[in-house]
Amino acid sequence: MKFFIPAANDHTRAEDVYHKIATFAQAPITEKRIWKLSWVENGVNMQTEVGKPLPAPYQTGKELVLAIFASENLYKICTLTHGGVKGEPILVVKNPQTSATYFSDDSQK
Repeated sequence: MKFFIPAANDHTRAEDVYHKIATFAQAPITEKRIWKLSWVENGVNMQTEVGKPLPAPYQTGKELVLAIFASENLYKICTLTHGGVKGEPILVVKNPQTSATYFSDDSQK
């Protein structure tokens, strides 16, 4: 999957929006960009990806995931109102049950 940000019309705009979201969410900007995240929360398997809504238990409705960032011990999932332009990102603890899948074109920047 090629790197994208929902509603960004081209790669340049996607990079700009990605950097702005990272700054707002206080997340590190890395060369590898996360496309999809899988984790277990309260015994339930969860999965989300950029461009799709979070699982129903998060009650964010149809709000799309804009970006997913990896920090030292956490993943930060950002939607419009959760780390994108307001609010706090959704936090997922890094552990052996957490798995990130990366966009495939990270080396083509």
